[in-house]
Parts: sequence; structure tokens; C-alpha cells
Amino acid sequence: MADFRGTALAALRAEIAALEAAGRARAGVLPFGDPAIDGRLPGGGLPLGSWHEFCGAGLESETSAAPAAFAALMAAPLAARGEAVWVFRRDDLFAPGLAGLGFPAERLIQVCARDEAEALAVMEDALSTPGVAAVIGEVGDVDLRAGRRLQLACERRGGAGFVIRRRPFGGAARRAATGSAAATRWRAASAPSAPPAGEFGLGAPRFEVALERCRGGRTGSFLFEAGAAYSSEACHGPHPLRLVADLGDRHLAPAQPERRAA
Repeated sequence: MADFRGTALAALRAEIAALEAAGRARAGVLPFGDPAIDGRLPGGGLPLGSWHEFCGAGLESETSAAPAAFAALMAAPLAARGEAVWVFRRDDLFAPGLAGLGFPAERLIQVCARDEAEALAVMEDALSTPGVAAVIGEVGDVDLRAGRRLQLACERRGGAGFVIRRRPFGGAARRAATGSAAATRWRAASAPSAPPAGEFGLGAPRFEVALERCRGGRTGSFLFEAGAAYSSEACHGPHPLRLVADLGDRHLAPAQPERRAA
């Protein structure tokens, strides 16, 4: 009897896993347009129908400026297809700054939650709402149960969740979770910009990013740059994030000949 129950349970788990995998496959992927990063992601792009985690180090755990900007640029192509919901606890989101990065701010719906439990509940509801393509939420931690609920909400309509790990009011860091249901986890920090060859001043914003977790793919470190602005009229254009260099060997791409001559 025990063997029969074990076999039946294993078969049920396999069936559930197959259904979940089929749901994620139907949702598709969001490619960056560069094989150096798309080749590391399952299906050749950022998996949709899933949620993704973004974090920073040091003071970024409280302000989360670089992770939030990077997550916004990653979500911009989805926001051009439908509405985007941003859930936060501290009302310091600067929409004009998002527009300057190329995020379609006219598609943005902002929700201020009282606590983390409400923030996660709002994210679930938004992901289950027709017309919402991307949901971004600022929370301090997502345990396995909450992560599983977010994943099911993403699979319901094929939307994508972007969880920014943030402690908006400071305080002691919470104990890290022992696991995560996130499809990917990214650690982002600001990087020095580089003006175009022969020009002076500041260039486009850059981010040094580590892909620390990638279910079904490979991790790595990269240097990204904010590219062209994204809009609903050009929703099939290039991704707003451009890969400048693969930092797997901890070296930047070689300098261009024009810059060497200068």
C-alpha cells in the first residue's frame, strides 16, 4: 500500500509540474536581442508567466535606486503592451525619472500599500487582472509560500512580476529566505557611464548586474546600458537595455579604436 501511495503521489507531482511548465511555455519569453544574455535564459529570453527578483547591496537595500531603475527598464517592453502596476510602501517613486529612462509612464498605475502583506496581496490581484502586463512590487522579503502564490498569479494570465527587495524605512536586515520561487534573481548596481566616442559629458545610465539565479538557465555578470526609449507605437523595437559587456571574466569589453586614438 505504501509503495502504491508513493507511486501515485510521484505521478501526481509529475502531472502538476508538466501543467505548470506548459503554462509558462505558453506565456513566452521577452528577449533582450543579444545572444550573450538570451543564450543564458531558458527559451532565449526573460521568462514571462513568472516573477523575477531584484536586489542591491549596502545602502541600495534601503533606497533601491539602481535595482528599481534596472527593473523598470526590463519591464518597459511589457508596459508598452498593457498596463503596469507599481506597488510600494514608501511614496518616493519619481515617475518623470522613469519616463526619462524610457519607461512609458502613461501606462503606470501606482499603489501605496500599508505593509508587506498588503503589497504582496495587491501584486497578486494585479497579476490576475485583465490588461495588466507587468507588476512591480517593493517588498523586504518573499517567503516560499508568498512566492508560490505570486507564481500562480503570474501563470494565470501570463503576466510578469518584478519584485524589488527593499527595506524602505531602514532597520535591521531580515534573515534571508532559505529558498525562492523566483525564476531569476538579479543584483544591480550603478556603473560609470561612458559618453559616445569623441564627445564629453555623461553617457547613458549603466548598470553592473549579476544574474545570481536562473531556473533552467545559467548565471553570469554583465554590464548593461539604457538604450532607446520605449513606446507603445514602437513596441516591437529594440529592448531598452543594451548589453555592453559580459563581465564573467571581470573585464570590460575592449576599448573602441576611436577612443584609443583620443
